[in-house]
Amino acid sequence: MSNIFNTYNQYPIDIVAGHDWHLTDKNGQTYLDFTSGIGVCNFGYSNEQITDNVFEQATKIWHTSNLYQSQLTEDVAGLLAGPYKLAFFCNSGTEANEAAMKFARKTTGRSKMVTFHNSFHGRTYGAMSLTGNGAIKVGYAPLVPDVTFGDYNSNSALSLIDDQTAGVILEVVQGEGGVINGKPDWLTKVQTACHQAGALLIIDEVQTGIGRTGKKFAYQHYNLNPDVVTVAKGIGNGLPLGAMLGKKKFAATFGPGSQGTTFGGNKLSLAAAKGVLQQLTPSFLAMVDEKAASVWNYLNETIDTLPAVESISGLGLMIGVHLSPVVDVNDVITQLQAKGLLTLSAKYNTLRLLPPLVMTEHDLKKGLDMITDVLESAVTTTA
Repeated sequence: MSNIFNTYNQYPIDIVAGHDWHLTDKNGQTYLDFTSGIGVCNFGYSNEQITDNVFEQATKIWHTSNLYQSQLTEDVAGLLAGPYKLAFFCNSGTEANEAAMKFARKTTGRSKMVTFHNSFHGRTYGAMSLTGNGAIKVGYAPLVPDVTFGDYNSNSALSLIDDQTAGVILEVVQGEGGVINGKPDWLTKVQTACHQAGALLIIDEVQTGIGRTGKKFAYQHYNLNPDVVTVAKGIGNGLPLGAMLGKKKFAATFGPGSQGTTFGGNKLSLAAAKGVLQQLTPSFLAMVDEKAASVWNYLNETIDTLPAVESISGLGLMIGVHLSPVVDVNDVITQLQAKGLLTLSAKYNTLRLLPPLVMTEHDLKKGLDMITDVLESAVTTTA
């Protein structure tokens, strides 16, 4: 009998150790990891610089109140936000999106938020209210009011952005919603509509950011200039950390007493983040691009041609393999686990792949070969 609430349908795998991009369970079974802890451990499980940073900080002090100044906080904020934005540190992507909603409403003096179907922004009340997935909202009504949903990639959604809109929040690639790519021209139109209406453009980079798509942030692929960016997951490489980044011209919105957190910006998490950001260099991102190009070549030439596959979407090393209705993604995941590969799912029967960015091309191909084998046999089994 378990001692925890059954909020997750858990696989019977107890991970007890990790090295680079390999994980080991309590029975000694080793797995190649194509999950990164759901897009978190982008630098794997034994990165020397991150480990050294955290160990060194642990020998000093773990936690201090945000009532006191912190050079570490300033350093990480500078590396993360750059010269044009300020950072508010919290503990997760949910909290970052919650902060972004508050920021937009307080900055504009308006209440209307525009978001999109199949989006995912978190599970606290504000973030859940912004999320376009009805299944996670069952039993929790009433939610936060004045949130309007539009169809992602549809020009009809542009008319929802008006002079009553505080903010528009979107993912450049919808992750949980099925790894759906935003169309470049549509994303530009959303930004233009926000500017014309005086609404803030908020881009949720919780899963797409910190190098996942080959750039520091995915919006940089489309030359967008968001007013607010939210990050989490990969920024702490496994230690809990999130952040909301807002343009400096809106600095007065979050003055003393306007927002707070006890553990946000914890020194151990910030030490990890500093190690992440110090390594997130142009040369590292170029290496991610090279690996992604090799992966997508394999995906297009081999996996996309399989009868079990309807299409493939994504960007960089964020990949969604959309399976035929006759193939159950959960069965595929279980079969891959038996072969020694860990993968994820997303909406609409999608096999989701988020390998650590540091994984070698050799092991990326090894994992893709396993996926090919399972998908080939899956069609044979269901035929």
